[in-house]
Amino acid sequence: MTPYIIRLMKNSPKLPEHKLDVRLMAFDLDDTLLTKDCTISPATVETLRLAAQKGIYVVLCSGRMEDGIMPFARQLGLEGTEAGRYIIAINGCSIYDLQQKKEIYLKNMDSEILLRADEEATRAGFYTEVYSPDIIFYPEETKWTKLDVDLCKVKGQVVENYRQFLKDGKFPKMLIAGEPERIKVLEGKLKEMFGKDAVVFTSKPFFLEILPPNCGKGEAILWLAEKLGIKKEQTAAFGDSMNDESMIRLCGHGIAMCNGLEAIREMADYVTEQDNNHDGAADFIRKFIL
Repeated sequence: MTPYIIRLMKNSPKLPEHKLDVRLMAFDLDDTLLTKDCTISPATVETLRLAAQKGIYVVLCSGRMEDGIMPFARQLGLEGTEAGRYIIAINGCSIYDLQQKKEIYLKNMDSEILLRADEEATRAGFYTEVYSPDIIFYPEETKWTKLDVDLCKVKGQVVENYRQFLKDGKFPKMLIAGEPERIKVLEGKLKEMFGKDAVVFTSKPFFLEILPPNCGKGEAILWLAEKLGIKKEQTAAFGDSMNDESMIRLCGHGIAMCNGLEAIREMADYVTEQDNNHDGAADFIRKFIL
């Protein structure tokens, strides 16, 4: 077999051989459902509305907080329907019921883990941030905190006596931002330090995240599916990056975007034919789910 053919096979999408039985679909936002200008295209909106009309739950599943997800939920226009009533926020730490207007699932970090992570990050020259449902808190405003606030489109707030704030508060997630090469080194240190006591990963090369143990998008999706009486085999998840790893791995059908990380594409059951800028998720849904 020639090297050219081998490269073609390696880069070819993995596709189903028949229609998939799916009752719940979960979608990462950035670089998955959203285009490069951070919008959901009209064609994708139409496809997701059609899926909801057929009774398939459409769940936005993001590292953003609830307030950062809501503009996209409103764009879909499904929040008043049964199929569109749930969103999963903060990389699986929170599930929000849009009809009851309340959080139905929440996992928070242990304050001791937060303090140790902050100490290690500070020693390495980083500032940490922690999330509430609508505000990102940090000890000092930097270009990195501004980047995160701007991406999430939520409020940021400087906190005096930040370490006491970490000790006293309840927070689902800590984020550390900085140059990718240095972030990678810190990621290794924190993974070794915490082991199974925390989930540590990079959601973007410059964003290092720390979550409670046994917490992730996949765990939250399966919790919601069980609540709704949906089998694991009837769940599907679309993602592109390492914060999507648990849902790609745990859901019945893990679907990676063709523009996603190689590690995510390799672990996925299927890979889309189109990228996020060309309605990749919608194209897959029309061909293999609806």
